[in-house]
Amino acid sequence: MPNSLILSPLEQFAIINLLPIRFGNIYLSFTNSALYLIIGATLVGLLFHLVTARGGGLIPSRWQSIVEMIVQFVASLVDEQIGKSGRVYFPLILTLFLFLLGANLVGMVPYSFTATSHLVVTFALSLTLFIGITLVGFQKHGLHFFSFLLPKGAPLQLAPLLVVLELVSYCFRAVSLGVRLFANMMAGHTLVKIISSFGWSMLSFGGVLAVASVIPVVIVFALTGLEIGVACLQAYVFTILICIYLNDAIHLH
Repeated sequence: MPNSLILSPLEQFAIINLLPIRFGNIYLSFTNSALYLIIGATLVGLLFHLVTARGGGLIPSRWQSIVEMIVQFVASLVDEQIGKSGRVYFPLILTLFLFLLGANLVGMVPYSFTATSHLVVTFALSLTLFIGITLVGFQKHGLHFFSFLLPKGAPLQLAPLLVVLELVSYCFRAVSLGVRLFANMMAGHTLVKIISSFGWSMLSFGGVLAVASVIPVVIVFALTGLEIGVACLQAYVFTILICIYLNDAIHLH
């Protein structure tokens, strides 16, 4: 394998077939992406199970406090963005937030894999939720749901143009959700890989460059801390946008 490929910052995003499964021309192989999605979901589920298995303590432990804080945070998010009518969707919103948070944070572990840095994962998730939210809108309002395509008070002469623009804008939500998460996770991990490779190269040369390699190493540690914050922030942004879109479908704003 060429050295340029080994040192490539994009090598960390390579999909590896761990368990090849094929039915004719249909490939359903179990990959490293699926493995780390399962690991992230399992770790989060295990944390909640261990905290709630005995019903929790009157005086919460550190882990119980973290779980309660996350649940209260998502509950307040649902109440603020959707209102009381959105509480029925609280389990979905909480599961979505924890799933993304777990997948993003597992990807921060060295030599692991960030599944949310692949567009196919993030877009599949956003498209599925977009279709579900659209179905909720039709369930709530029937064909009246199409009224969101024409804003109130808009001149009828502009109706054909506005309908097309609103429809494109509405459908683009599925794309923007997936692309935003994918781009942020991929860009951050790529930057950390490039700077860490640069620092390792300086260290391998020895001499003055070895001493100067402390600078990129410090930058890598700072960027890693920043990436952890971005991982949490992107899970929050994705979740709050889903809440906003769900609110629009329920209340036709």
